[in-house]
Amino acid sequence: MSSHDKGFWVFGYGSLMWNPEFTYDARLPATLTGFARSFCMWSLHHRGSPEVPGLVLALDAEAGASCRGLAYHVDEAEADETLARLRERELVTSAYQEMTVPLDLDDGRRVDSLAYVVDRDHVQYTGPLSLERQAEVIAVACGGRGPNCDYLFNTALHLAELGMEDRDLDQLADLVRLRLAQ
Repeated sequence: MSSHDKGFWVFGYGSLMWNPEFTYDARLPATLTGFARSFCMWSLHHRGSPEVPGLVLALDAEAGASCRGLAYHVDEAEADETLARLRERELVTSAYQEMTVPLDLDDGRRVDSLAYVVDRDHVQYTGPLSLERQAEVIAVACGGRGPNCDYLFNTALHLAELGMEDRDLDQLADLVRLRLAQ
């Protein structure tokens, strides 16, 4: 980012890829190193409830891992409003930490980007769950933004459309479809 640019980049790796809900002036494929995309956060609002928690994706720090997603650039004119909307959406609880991370854009640039990373000390952090356990949860949970399975299916579909297949997510989607068909 040049010093005169008061806009910012934000990294989408889950629902921000298919439903950003903000205005941006650039969208580029990108890679974040040192983090894995993981269903490692209990969702008590958007995709689940306190009674029947769902699971949502988070960036989980992991040595040697990398996560493919989309980098959005938000123009200076939209920056304050967009940041407020992102915080309202992503920081419903303190389970996500808003961090600035170095992001590699597919055009060769490296930029500082906003990203929402799971707080491993937060009660909503699940720790590692088997794909079977994830499927069990996602197949039944529903929250303010709809069924947990829709969140999974939309994310897997958009990753595939972008040529960023995530084998674990595809396998998880198959397991959830199997449960829903039973």
